[in-house]
Amino acid sequence: MSNVTKYISHQPDSQGYINYSEQEDNLWQQLYQRQITNLPGRACDAYLQGIQTLNMSVDRIPQLPDLDNVLTELTGWKTAAVPALIPFGKFFELLASKQFPVATFIRTKEEFDYLQEPDVFHEVFGHCPLLTNPAFANFSHIYGQLGLAASKEDRVFLARLYWFTVEFGLVQAKDGPLNIYGGGILSSPGETLYALSDKPELRPFDLLDVLRTPYRIDIMQPIYYVIEDIEYLDEISKMDIMAYVKKARELGMFEPKFAPKVKAS
Repeated sequence: MSNVTKYISHQPDSQGYINYSEQEDNLWQQLYQRQITNLPGRACDAYLQGIQTLNMSVDRIPQLPDLDNVLTELTGWKTAAVPALIPFGKFFELLASKQFPVATFIRTKEEFDYLQEPDVFHEVFGHCPLLTNPAFANFSHIYGQLGLAASKEDRVFLARLYWFTVEFGLVQAKDGPLNIYGGGILSSPGETLYALSDKPELRPFDLLDVLRTPYRIDIMQPIYYVIEDIEYLDEISKMDIMAYVKKARELGMFEPKFAPKVKAS
């Protein structure tokens, strides 16, 4: 949470609208225009359809009530404005009630390419378009319900499921192109190109393997898990996920494919 002080979080008014500055809107415009050109042929069809459906503003930070009007009608979801990172419990509580948390700050110019904490661009541009998709929306809802009921220890394993699907998931139909559906990739120009290169290891999605795979948030991912289509998220939702969590805890973690993070002295 140490970086939060650098960001300016905003409080929505009684109607849910936020008065962003011209500088903040300009940052959104630059981020949007830079990344949108990377996505045709790389983002999955469901995401690209979601971008069209949401019709979010290009030259200013979208207002959450405007997004809610579309999401609620299509999948019953809406957004929830949050100041910054929120505790696991609150995160699961929001998802379980079909509310997607969206930070009310945008990154600084100095962190244009990368920031460790999700900002409004990551949340809205990276994730909200797929909340128009029923399979993705349902998976997010089931995930929230599971997390809300899970123990603190089990939530650590559930976090890996979210990481390798909603944040950093890839999709490839048989004999089809490799595409992106994870919002952590879709909101990052660098990772968009890297994820579809020959550098990372691609693995077919296996729930038990996913739950046993460690990750770091501050590096390009060495491993991505690939599903066959976005509707497969519905199949995952129907699995006994907590039974798999129990098995993963018994088996233990895989060896990391990355170097340990060096702690500052």
